[in-house]
Amino acid sequence: MAEAPLPLDPGPARVLVVEDEPKLAALLADYLHAAGHQPECVADGHAGLQAWNERRHDLVLLDLMLPGMDGLSLCRQLRAQTSVPIIILTARDDEADRLVGLELGADDYIPKTPFSPREVMARVKAVLRRSRGLQQAPVQPAPPASASPQAGLLIDEQGWRASWCGVALDLTPNEFRLLRALSAQPGRVFERPQLLDLLHGEGRAVTERAVDSHVKNLRRKLEQAGAGSEHIRSVYGVGYCYEN
Repeated sequence: MAEAPLPLDPGPARVLVVEDEPKLAALLADYLHAAGHQPECVADGHAGLQAWNERRHDLVLLDLMLPGMDGLSLCRQLRAQTSVPIIILTARDDEADRLVGLELGADDYIPKTPFSPREVMARVKAVLRRSRGLQQAPVQPAPPASASPQAGLLIDEQGWRASWCGVALDLTPNEFRLLRALSAQPGRVFERPQLLDLLHGEGRAVTERAVDSHVKNLRRKLEQAGAGSEHIRSVYGVGYCYEN
């Protein structure tokens, strides 16, 4: 079943910009203001973590090369306590860096070279649409193994929550979308390009290995909840499927 279109305008958001280049931070703040958002700029990782803990922003724009705590460390710290959307913004455009950021739970990755503030705003809008529109997508939830709420996987689309045998799964927006799509049709094999479009949209510069990174994180969280990692099965050369 095709997903319903997400709302064109996700609405205003409180955006934390963690960027140590003053001119770039000011430029991003100007564009965010013009788009109706409420930006807050900080210049290092420790200040970024403190700011988010105190004000709980709706989205984080995060540079990698920061003084004190670097961007990857901050991303790891944030993901340990929240599923807030994170967009990494950095001059480092190596695929390995992109994959590390995605493995840590970032939702998007934008190289600074060439830098386009309009593209950044488009990505901010797209990530907000995905994170805020999850509950509107008509996907069939995976049925529990019995009527008991303690039986297997339960997905609460309205509350954007998932659990295994009563143990909550702390999922990022992309991990939730991935689990929801796979579990809605047990046994169906999804190709990597299909899952990549679901998570990052069409025409993106993110490789299909990004899907593998999200699956790796999702398996780890299922295993930590006592589900094991075998429910998401790899199909060599094709993609993944969910098995009850």
